[in-house]
Amino acid sequence: MCYTFFGSNRTQKEIESLKERSSHAFEDESLISPENIGQNSHSFHESQLGSSYGEWRIWGSKHLGSAVFMSIRIVVFSNKLNFLMPFGPLAVLIHILTDHNGWVFFLTLLGITPLAERLGYATEQLAFYTGDTVGGLLNATFGNATEIIISIYALKSGMIRVVQQSLLGSILSNMLLVLGCAFFCGGIVFNKKQQVFNKAIAVLNSGLLLMAVMGLLFPAVLHFTHTEVHFGRSELALSRFSSCIMLLAYGGYLFFQLKSQKNLYKPISEGEILHEEGLDDDEGPEISKWESMIWLSILTAWIAILSQYLVDAIEGASAAWKMPVSFISVVLLPLVGNAAEHASAIMFAMKDKLDISLGVAIGSSTQISMFAIPFCVVVGWIMGRPMDLNFQLFETATLFITVLVVAFLLQALPITLKD
Repeated sequence: MCYTFFGSNRTQKEIESLKERSSHAFEDESLISPENIGQNSHSFHESQLGSSYGEWRIWGSKHLGSAVFMSIRIVVFSNKLNFLMPFGPLAVLIHILTDHNGWVFFLTLLGITPLAERLGYATEQLAFYTGDTVGGLLNATFGNATEIIISIYALKSGMIRVVQQSLLGSILSNMLLVLGCAFFCGGIVFNKKQQVFNKAIAVLNSGLLLMAVMGLLFPAVLHFTHTEVHFGRSELALSRFSSCIMLLAYGGYLFFQLKSQKNLYKPISEGEILHEEGLDDDEGPEISKWESMIWLSILTAWIAILSQYLVDAIEGASAAWKMPVSFISVVLLPLVGNAAEHASAIMFAMKDKLDISLGVAIGSSTQISMFAIPFCVVVGWIMGRPMDLNFQLFETATLFITVLVVAFLLQALPITLKD
C-alpha cells in the first residue's frame, strides 16, 4: 500500500509538472503568435524610425548650418570690396551718437558701395534659374537699384534736384568716364591688336539714348521758351506723358533684346574668337535659387536703410565739407552706385571683351535714361511730388552733347568694329 500510495503521489506530481510545462509552452506560443509578431515588429520599426528621424534631424541641422556658412562665405567673403561693409553699421552708430553729418555721409557712401556690387551679383545668380526673359526684367529692375532707392528717398524728402542730378551724373559717368577708361586701358593692353565689338548693338543703344534725350529736351524747351499754356502744369503733364512713352519704349526694347532678336546680343567674344583660342567661359550659378532671393531681399533692405541715412546727411555734409550739393549729386552719388560696374567694365576691356564693356557702360546709361528716370517721375506722381523731366538747360545740353559725341565716336571707328 505504501508502494501504491507512493506511486500514486509520483503520478500526480508528474501530471502537475506536465500541466505546468504545457502552460509554459502555451505562454511561449502566445508570445510568438501572429498578433504579437506584428506588435513586436511594429514596435521595432517605431524604434528604428525614431532613431532614424533623430539622426535625420541632426544631419539636417548640420547640413543647413554648413549650407548657410557656405552661402555667407561665397556672398560676403569672396569679394575684396566687401571689407567696406562694416562702415554701414558704423555710420548708423555715429548718426545715433553724434550729429556729424559729414562723417555719416562719408561712411554711408563707403558702406553702400559693396552692397551695390553684391546686389548685382545676387541678381545675376537668380537670372540663371529664371531664364532670359525674367532675368532681363530682373536686371532692368535691380541693375540700378541703388540709384533708384536713393532717388525714392530723396523724392520722399522733397529733394527733386538731387534726384535729377544724381541720375544725370550716372549717365555721364557711364558714357564718359567708364567708356573712356575701357577704351584707354584696352588699347594699352592690346596695343598691337584690333579689338572688335558688335556695332549693331552700339548703334541701337545710341538711338535709345537719343530718344531719352528728346524726352528730357522737350520739357526744358517748353519751360525756357515760356510757351506753356498753364505755367508749371503743362511742363509737368508733358514730363509724365513722356515718361510713360519712354517706359513703353524700354519694354519694347527688352522684348526685342530677349525674344525677337536675342541672337543679335551674343557677344563676339563668345563666338569665333573664343573657339579659336580654345577658351571656355561657361559659367554656372554659385548659390541656389532661394539663396539668391534671400540675399536679394537682405541686400535691398540694407541698402534702403543706409540710403535713408545718406539722403538725410547730404545737406549737412555739404555744409560741413563746404561742398555744393550739386557736386555731391552729380559726382559722388553716381560713383557709389556704379563703382563695381565701372571696375568690371575696365577689367573686361583689358581681357579683350569690349562687347561686355559696352554693355555695362552704354547699356547701363540706356537703362537709367529709359527706365530709372521715367520710373522716378511716375513714383513722384504717385507720391504727389512735382518730379519732371526739366533737368535745366545746362544739364540737358551737357547730356545731349555727350550722347552725340559717343554716337559719332562709335560710328567713326570702322576699323575696330565688327558688323
